[in-house]
Amino acid sequence: MRKVRRRDALEYHSNGRPGKIEVVATKALNSQLDLSLAYSPGVAEPCLAIKDDPTEAFKYTARGNLVAVITNGTAVLGLGNIGPLAAKPVMEGKGVLFKKFADIDVFDLELDADDPDRFIECVAALEPTFGGINLEDIKAPESFYIEEKLRERMKIPVFHDDQHGTAIISGAALLNAAFLQEKELSELKVAVSGAGASAIACARFFVSLGVKAEHIVMCDSKGVLYKGRTERMNDAKQAMAVETDARTLADAVKGADVFLGLSTAGVLSRELVGTMAERPIIFALANPDPEIPYDEAKEARPDAIVATGRSDTHNQVNNVLGFPFIFRGALDVSATAVTEEMKVAAANALAELARRDVPQVVSLAYGRDYEFGPDYIIPKPFDPRVLHWVAPAVAEAAVASGVATRPYDGAIYREHLKSLLGQSTAVMRRFLRQASTEPKRIVFPEATKPPVLQAVSVIVNEGIATPVLVGNREEIEAVVREHEIELDLATVEIVDPATDDKQADYRARLYEKRQRRGEGRRAVMRRLESPLDYGLMMVDEGRADGIVAGHDIHYPDALRPALQILGPAANTKRVAGMYLILHKRGTLFFGDTTVNVDSDTDALVDIAEMVADAAITFDERPRVAMLSMSNFGSVDHPAARKIAKATAMLRERRPDLQVEGELQANYAVNYGLQKRSFPFSTLDGPANVLIFPNLEAGNIAYKLMRELGGITAVGPVLLGMAHPVTILERDCDVDNIVLMTALTVVQAQDAARRQAQT
Repeated sequence: MRKVRRRDALEYHSNGRPGKIEVVATKALNSQLDLSLAYSPGVAEPCLAIKDDPTEAFKYTARGNLVAVITNGTAVLGLGNIGPLAAKPVMEGKGVLFKKFADIDVFDLELDADDPDRFIECVAALEPTFGGINLEDIKAPESFYIEEKLRERMKIPVFHDDQHGTAIISGAALLNAAFLQEKELSELKVAVSGAGASAIACARFFVSLGVKAEHIVMCDSKGVLYKGRTERMNDAKQAMAVETDARTLADAVKGADVFLGLSTAGVLSRELVGTMAERPIIFALANPDPEIPYDEAKEARPDAIVATGRSDTHNQVNNVLGFPFIFRGALDVSATAVTEEMKVAAANALAELARRDVPQVVSLAYGRDYEFGPDYIIPKPFDPRVLHWVAPAVAEAAVASGVATRPYDGAIYREHLKSLLGQSTAVMRRFLRQASTEPKRIVFPEATKPPVLQAVSVIVNEGIATPVLVGNREEIEAVVREHEIELDLATVEIVDPATDDKQADYRARLYEKRQRRGEGRRAVMRRLESPLDYGLMMVDEGRADGIVAGHDIHYPDALRPALQILGPAANTKRVAGMYLILHKRGTLFFGDTTVNVDSDTDALVDIAEMVADAAITFDERPRVAMLSMSNFGSVDHPAARKIAKATAMLRERRPDLQVEGELQANYAVNYGLQKRSFPFSTLDGPANVLIFPNLEAGNIAYKLMRELGGITAVGPVLLGMAHPVTILERDCDVDNIVLMTALTVVQAQDAARRQAQT
């Protein structure tokens, strides 16, 4: 994991619009009529409808998709009682997670209210505004009292994630761990280290799942919570006290089937692990450092199933698997509370999902295959299936437990969930993860550009690639010092064309390539003074697996030498440019956007075939639309006839592909409109491979989508090159360089696999 520097964190939160969230209008406000509808006099109509029937608020306002994330800042992460204002960045972050994982809108509210009763009054008064309340970072034992009183007073879900989030995820892990260890929940003996809100909530939830309360021995910093203890006890701790002779954590752990840690690093030693029962279950969940490191626990007890809160070990217990989807299900049936049945349903859904076959998209995202077993007892946080499993389970439990106030149809609801979220995060993480499983040598010829070096720093820290910098070492070192870039150049290969011992060989090879193209020896020598040309020769000669360039070079000036030195792949007629448009409805593939200026019919067929095949490598089933100003002959013009002919040719060449054309863009992506107007269309869904009639149209389209639609556009991806080449958008940011490097590595991995198969 890359070390997070203070400067980087502050810049992340301050660059551009300060903070991490904004409010976006969902209705047009472009005319006097819009204004009259949005406000006076039109707004009176929904107001009166809600007055007559309060449930209509879910129809006419955003309340049904709006959650308040509320804190008083008394127990913020590992920072303690830092106050409500200092807690605001954390609450904004929670709002980002709600939106990203479940498309739930959030207002973060930081209350200056240390007194529990004052806090309760403030929150209870907000009920008309929100569909649910997520309490966050409130110290125990006040947090128990606050949640209990708010649940009694409010008729919307109130959920303290620090308690129940960890409880639900660890509960799912416990269900599967006990199954694998062949132990009955009712027979488990549990030792708990920690007696705060999370630990007590987890213990209570384990009881809901079937663990016997008298089998749970909880310890705080003073020792075991036993019947009769008076030192540093409160009502919540008293409720967890049991009849036992155990007085220390060591006593509690001896013979225990389960260790649950929500305390501090290092409290569980190898020796203590050795005293546990056969086939133990160890959940060491202290963050950032667990009660015992994962590897140490496994070494001490190879028969153990171990989970931590860390992302760099197996079985990460992460609250993000819970709260977004629990609220999603609760909101969608207008639940009046989050019941114990809903929490149990969420845990069971997560446990059951982990037992199912893991789709390839998850394996690729994390760079390894997963199979239900000791190293995989709960789903991964970025598994896109979690939303579709947990939210319906919670909604159904809300109906069954009598707190749902809106009708529920499981089949319709599941289809609705599929339309909620795009795949931008999943797609990007997939390639970052996949690249890190088998890093390749990637050349960076613009090694004196600060953004490139900053990206290389990330790439090295996250193991995405093995960078090779082309340039003068002293100049590169000067840039690193001047811009305070955390990059240890001793660990990075630097190739200086002026002193490299391969220069003569490259000169001879390039002259051989270009001598019949009007370039003499002097011209070749001058070319190899360019870091870009030198880097391309390194790739051509097998010294590197791919190249990333173009941050400070015009696209044509970077593409031209790539075509001259590397050229197209064998048996490939042409090269094309593609962008991945990560839309909320799914991934779209745009081509050609960067290479072929004015394609004839043959070129359009080649480009469409290349982009469709690329979509397949991205785990998408291509539905190709050949775009035009015409729909199936509605315009009699040579440009439209060209597209119709290309469609017919592609169908004949590739009968395995779904292809339609010529089609206008709105009909291509709006499947309902397409089928109503042209029921004979052979596509079985909206087109996801969009082939533009020329580069100008494609280039304009993706840039408008990105700038006006706020949609992530990944690219340009060069298709058809002999070796992996990425030409960046000029002046792109560091994150884009990192992502495009990952894509280049994945292309190199695919090329290596194809070569191994031949």
